[in-house]
Amino acid sequence: METQALGHLHPAARAEAALDDEARIRHLHRDRWIDYPRAAQALQQLERLLVLPERQRMPCMVLHGDSNIGKTLITAKFLREHPPVFDELRGVEQRQVVAMQMPATPDQHRFYTALLFELGAPHSAAASLSVLERLARDLLRRIAPRMLIVDEVHHLLAGGYREQRAALNLLKYLANDLRLSLVVVGTADAPLALESDAQMRSRFTPLEIPRWRESDDFRRLLRAFESVLPLRRPSDLSQKPIAQFLLAASAGLLGEVARILTEAAELAIHDRSECISLAHLETVGRATT
Repeated sequence: METQALGHLHPAARAEAALDDEARIRHLHRDRWIDYPRAAQALQQLERLLVLPERQRMPCMVLHGDSNIGKTLITAKFLREHPPVFDELRGVEQRQVVAMQMPATPDQHRFYTALLFELGAPHSAAASLSVLERLARDLLRRIAPRMLIVDEVHHLLAGGYREQRAALNLLKYLANDLRLSLVVVGTADAPLALESDAQMRSRFTPLEIPRWRESDDFRRLLRAFESVLPLRRPSDLSQKPIAQFLLAASAGLLGEVARILTEAAELAIHDRSECISLAHLETVGRATT
């Protein structure tokens, strides 16, 4: 296949488009990064927090939005841009960024167990809270992170008032003790999880990832998707009927937009049309309702 026939594709996607159908379908189902203004803003804010000098009260951030809106993709990209580095002189892996998930139950013992698991530290799940806390603090001091990202922070709301207060105090303690910026990530309820602590509420800058609406930015997003899907013909995804259908079918959720386009692209490969049509999108929509 001649490269000039694939001018609608990003250069990396042109090589994928030349593969056989089975290989192209495998590529379709990978996670892929699509740049858009709100994500760029979030990454810039994360970068700003990362390079701030140490101070007594480190600034923090709460990144929130509906489930499947793309928050995890943003933090995953940020982590890829700041991978661990092994210090051969000290024999220690150093990380600028440590990321973990808040346990489904906001319990301090489970929190430190989850943190130690992310740090790759051997430990006994039966160890006392004080032992786990000391081990986690010692390791974090050696690793010397500048930022701790805690995903699924809305899980705090699953606990009672005492558990919520204890978990918030734990987060505040780590931020103060290690002089690092804390980034918590969660659903639209995430800011509510911080409401019970005035200090936490004042320290965290909120950044929402909203649902998509009809806009030039949404049409640019669709053109960006079209450039990375390994189809051999242009689909013109930004045309009004397709854009409106995708907004309605996805409810404005980025993850749903990506899923619908991926499944529609697979249909276009199977039927040899090599471009996504409204009929493909409607077929995917009917299959998921």
